[in-house]
Amino acid sequence: MSVTQHLSTVPRARSLRELFAADPDRARRYVIEVADLRVDYSKQLVDDRILEALVAAANDAGVAARRDAMFAGEHINVTEDRAVLHTALRAPKGSIVLADGVDVVPGVHEVLDRMGELADRVRADERIRHVVNIGIGGSDLGPAMAYGALAAYGHQRIRCSFVSNVDGADITGVLADADPASTLFVVASKTFGTIETLTNAHTARVWLTDALGESAVADHFVAVSTNADRVAAFGIDPANMFGFWDWVGGRYSVGSAIGLSLMISIGRDRFSEFLGGMRRIDEHFVSTPLAANAPVMMALIGIWNANRLGFATKAVLPYADGLARFPAYLQQLDMESNGKSVRLDGSRVVDETGPIVWGEPGTNGQHAFYQLLHQGTRVVPADLIGFANPAASPLGDLRRHHDLLVANLIAQSEALAFGRPDAEEPHRAFSGDRPTTVIVADRLTPSVLGQLIALYEHVVHVQGTMWGVDSYDQWGVELGKELVDAITPELVGVPKPERHDAATNALIEWYRHHRQ
Repeated sequence: MSVTQHLSTVPRARSLRELFAADPDRARRYVIEVADLRVDYSKQLVDDRILEALVAAANDAGVAARRDAMFAGEHINVTEDRAVLHTALRAPKGSIVLADGVDVVPGVHEVLDRMGELADRVRADERIRHVVNIGIGGSDLGPAMAYGALAAYGHQRIRCSFVSNVDGADITGVLADADPASTLFVVASKTFGTIETLTNAHTARVWLTDALGESAVADHFVAVSTNADRVAAFGIDPANMFGFWDWVGGRYSVGSAIGLSLMISIGRDRFSEFLGGMRRIDEHFVSTPLAANAPVMMALIGIWNANRLGFATKAVLPYADGLARFPAYLQQLDMESNGKSVRLDGSRVVDETGPIVWGEPGTNGQHAFYQLLHQGTRVVPADLIGFANPAASPLGDLRRHHDLLVANLIAQSEALAFGRPDAEEPHRAFSGDRPTTVIVADRLTPSVLGQLIALYEHVVHVQGTMWGVDSYDQWGVELGKELVDAITPELVGVPKPERHDAATNALIEWYRHHRQ
């Protein structure tokens, strides 16, 4: 039975006004405190009966069993026949995590120790002032997001930049004010063959060698890769190559060597705190009953919103400017994982899967798209994220700013939930019943950021289990790559393109005609 069929007979909840009036204790009972996070889902359109039905559906779908299989190293990524062990990246020394009978923890910590040694050297080297991470997708979004979020903990001398777009304007902008002698490049590509990343890396190499000569490559480039031959051919010393494993998907890899630029910025001890925050949520996810399990309950409420209430999107609205890239990070995590239409067994899904995830930081979004959230015809569930205390600032005490920021978060959650339906003028009426989950913590620390990442990772896992899809492959990106390989030479070559459809052939001809 599909999730939609399972829930089709469960009555919808009354309005949030009625739910709160009928249950004065709702604001206390519909809150889960885990690690440093307070997850409040009391303003979601659910009641006890609905939550019981959702937990029953999770039990029927085998959520606990598949969770345990993931942590045990079973090949739950069935289409690629791989284990899924990003959780092993934050396993403590001395623990045992088996993948195909081999304990992976020693190898994880060997790479972390080598990363720490490099980070220590770079942080102590007065010559290096700029670290440029060249990657794309998971090799960019994770470290870029985390670097911005933890800017208050960054090294004062070293700034990090991130190049991902193959549009030459991206790398041009990053290197416009850079000094070759003080720049270190981190090239992140598992195979060292990702075309966008290698195109940018070769441009960076030319920029460096034009200024400093060929010998400078070994001192100014490091690689995050598993392909030693290609790394060496590029000119990078394999001793400065940091690997990771096929049981780590790119969008789950920020805790691996992909996070090297982040570690250089915040230092190995803070990076350890970051991993420790992830581990605290892992432990909660594994050991807590489903009905009190924060990622499980968030996932099930998301299932209810998508499959019973028909809400196709989800907004992530961090009231913290440091989390400006967090919605984009979650966009890849969720949409690349669960944007699937085929089940594990090869059959077509019958449920709507993978919500469209989007968002911007508050308060900016309030002056952009909140009009639709409050009075539009589409209902958009939202996660609001905030902190009791601001990040440290060289400008001194900015508490007045932060009080206003948090006041906006709280006001928006109230307005979205309860609205103002009885306004005298229809244009000033707000229907309310716009569901939100509010996630708060004391402050945005490395540990708390790790907790937020792991929380959403496990939400995605549970929802993928409920829908019966493989959350850990991404075959949907392959066709575009194959066509790029065919079209690129046609844009500049002599043969007339004829093997595509008429519109594609015309676009290629147009480009060839206008290309200077």
